[in-house]
Amino acid sequence: MTDIEKTGPADEPPVPSTPSAGPKAIKAIPVRHYGRYVSAVIAIAALVAIIYAFSQGKINWGAIPDYFFDDRIIRGVGQTLLLTALSMVIGIVGGILLAVMRLSKNPVTSSIAWFYIWFFRGTPVLVQLFVWFNLGLVFEYINLGPIYKDYWSSFMTPLLTALLGLGLNEAAYMAEICRAGLLSVDEGQTEASHALGMSHGKTLRRIVIPQAMRVIVPPTGNEVINMLKTTSLVSAVQFTELFRYAQDIGSSSGAPVEMYFLAAAWYLIMTSVLTVGQFYLERYYARGSSRSLPPTPMQKIRANLLSLGRPSGGAA
Repeated sequence: MTDIEKTGPADEPPVPSTPSAGPKAIKAIPVRHYGRYVSAVIAIAALVAIIYAFSQGKINWGAIPDYFFDDRIIRGVGQTLLLTALSMVIGIVGGILLAVMRLSKNPVTSSIAWFYIWFFRGTPVLVQLFVWFNLGLVFEYINLGPIYKDYWSSFMTPLLTALLGLGLNEAAYMAEICRAGLLSVDEGQTEASHALGMSHGKTLRRIVIPQAMRVIVPPTGNEVINMLKTTSLVSAVQFTELFRYAQDIGSSSGAPVEMYFLAAAWYLIMTSVLTVGQFYLERYYARGSSRSLPPTPMQKIRANLLSLGRPSGGAA
């Protein structure tokens, strides 16, 4: 049997392979958003135009720093903060009670809570303040037996009128906020706690309310800020707070508009402080609900500064 000689590519010497250079780095070119630049220029131009218009107006801006730390203004700030805190305490406590009543299986208590919420949310705060202030036309005097007895006009002081008008109105809104928070907790939590022998009240305090706080806190913070601004309405019932003191100073100094700007600056300062407190309170109750907590303002600033120092370019 004859051997057949095979020829072909196998007889050729192997060609040494050159080392691969690897994939080239991709140079990412960001998409240019010209609309953003145009909108930014328009916004800056509008802001400059507004500032220029105010600077050219007939407003004595020098009067604002002269009265910014006036004793009456500082007293008004304190009265505003006190009224805000007391009204929110009334609103939160009343809101929790109304929310529990609204979720009750008893038709009487749930109907009472529904009617309360419907009435106080359906009427303006200023109207409620005037109604409380003038209820002496209906009740000539208040009689609590041996505890207290006096004429309604003497009993219903401006402070009490402000607390009732703001606090009871706030309770209606807080009731809906608390009800939404309680409903956000899974029913299995309540069933499990009842299976362990816990009472309904203890289940609310230990199980339901702590979990509902994550939902309740953000809108409650908004209500606190809104309450701080709503306190300016109580000047209509003779209670002196920041806005009323600013009005008095404006009428006596001949600079009423300037004092309005002064009051607005103080409201901005107080609401800014409350906003920062709301952020950290939300961050506290967000523990365990998400994998990472939202960054604080200082962490955001630090991250932005570090990103500015990083070299831009493609991926290695």
